[in-house]
Amino acid sequence: MQNDAPKTLGLTPAQNCASMAELRTAIDALDARLVALLAVRQTYIERAAQLKTGREQVRDPARIEEVVSKVIAEGRKAGLSSDIAEPVWRTLIEASIRHEFDAFDKR
Repeated sequence: MQNDAPKTLGLTPAQNCASMAELRTAIDALDARLVALLAVRQTYIERAAQLKTGREQVRDPARIEEVVSKVIAEGRKAGLSSDIAEPVWRTLIEASIRHEFDAFDKR
């Protein structure tokens, strides 16, 4: 599947990288952007901890499955294997829930 994201992000498409050094530079740049996006996502997790009225609301199994389903669907559109998308997001969600519990308990 064709993915125009590298061009949109100002990255050299993988198939155009002629060396491992060029690939690693692109991956490092992409990782920096992912970190920045995850930091923004974390602020939303922290806000959720402020808005929820009970600790039992932090873990929402139905919402977890909804998020994972959406991510898998978006991944398919973008050419991301569900074998990568699903475990990555489940890990992200679990870490986010732990962070949200910590934020909830500190309020």
